Amino acid sequence: MITLLFTTSYHPLSAVIRATTWSRWSHVALQAGDMIIEAAAPGGVVKRKLADAIQHARDHELVQLPCRNPIKVLQAASSQIGKRYDYSAIVGLWLHRDWQDDHRWFCSELIAWAFQEAGEPLFRPDAVRRITPQHLYLLPPATQPTAV
Repeated sequence: MITLLFTTSYHPLSAVIRATTWSRWSHVALQAGDMIIEAAAPGGVVKRKLADAIQHARDHELVQLPCRNPIKVLQAASSQIGKRYDYSAIVGLWLHRDWQDDHRWFCSELIAWAFQEAGEPLFRPDAVRRITPQHLYLLPPATQPTAV
């Protein structure tokens, strides 16, 4: 299993993202122990403390997804640390245009790509660059095995 942190903030852009994606959430990050890996404006792809992310969120939820090899997903996401935030892709999503930059990321795009790169695709390869937090939130969560 791997855990995703879904958040919303007090920033006006958070409200715009939620409204245009029909979502409760405006941001998503990968949990890596007591840290998260995220692509966020203005800093781009960073690793920071989970507690700080939760503290600065207006609302949050941790969701576990099934994953055969979470380490590979986290390694893929970590390999992008230092890359810039993809503002043009965000605008492109709203305008239904493919304006993604291969060297920049927005939050949900980074996560979908990391799963794809780790050999555990969540979406078709041609959709990875158009994933929103809502798409990830709608995926079936990991479930505990039931005794028979």
